[in-house]
Amino acid sequence: MKICVIIPTLNEEKNIPHMNIINKNFQSFSRSEQIRHLEVEGYLVIPNVLNGQQINDIKIEMSDAEMLHTDYSTKQTRSVKQPQWHSRAVAEIIGHPVIIDFLNDLMGPEIVFTRGFYQKSLSGCPGISLHTDGQPHGSNLFGYEGSCPRLLRVLYYLDDLTPERAPFRLIPRSHISFHADASPYVRYKWHPEEITIVVPAGSAVIVPSMMIHGSHPNLDESSRELLQFGYRPAWAGPIKNVEEWDENLVSNAPESAKPFLRSLNTTGFEWEQEHKPKGMKTEASGCLLYTSDAADEGLGVDLGGRRII
Repeated sequence: MKICVIIPTLNEEKNIPHMNIINKNFQSFSRSEQIRHLEVEGYLVIPNVLNGQQINDIKIEMSDAEMLHTDYSTKQTRSVKQPQWHSRAVAEIIGHPVIIDFLNDLMGPEIVFTRGFYQKSLSGCPGISLHTDGQPHGSNLFGYEGSCPRLLRVLYYLDDLTPERAPFRLIPRSHISFHADASPYVRYKWHPEEITIVVPAGSAVIVPSMMIHGSHPNLDESSRELLQFGYRPAWAGPIKNVEEWDENLVSNAPESAKPFLRSLNTTGFEWEQEHKPKGMKTEASGCLLYTSDAADEGLGVDLGGRRII
């Protein structure tokens, strides 16, 4: 169900002329429903991932982080250092069991953590233009991390998202569109098909890097804080090498985070391929089972979620 909110005043730099708030009971989703919704619609909300103590610890530890503002607003700020290297509380949620259990079911067990990002949108901050975090040829904004063919963003909201407090917006299914209008190198001020997500603090919103997304302006009197993590399957490496993690930082990271702080250039790339290699499989439950409406029934399906007759 969508709730349509008309923003009463329109300033091109600060406001977006419409807000279609999506209202779904994500808490009731089965695992197959979660995965199918992410793969097909392009987004998923997992509520109540962080508790109040975790949020408080993160906010305290990030309060003295060095921040810079973007080139379009002094009120859109982000940490200079990746937050997991500044805050122990942030580093500890890299391996958060709720998210990792989901990612294991979605991607398989070999997972690489690709980046951390901390953003503080101050009161009066303009919205973030609709964009993707993935560019198959790389870009100056996301480097070659954005070239990874499978890449997710996990957004942890440290404050309640309300219609006034810089809520998240996206264009559903834009990550699977073949049209040039959905090119990962295109940006939009707004789009008539975009939807808005409002969630309580502690919720995680997960999107593929190729999803067109952004945010509304922060019209609230309070700031809005956000952590964003990147994850990918180990086989889906970048097209060119990226700078590796500092070994000292990794060695001092929480034990729960270390399995995911692998080489950022981990890849399954193999140029030489055989037409009929030895040991070919005859099943792939990971890529078929959860994508389907029929998943809970254990029926064979194709990647579009349709039953195979």
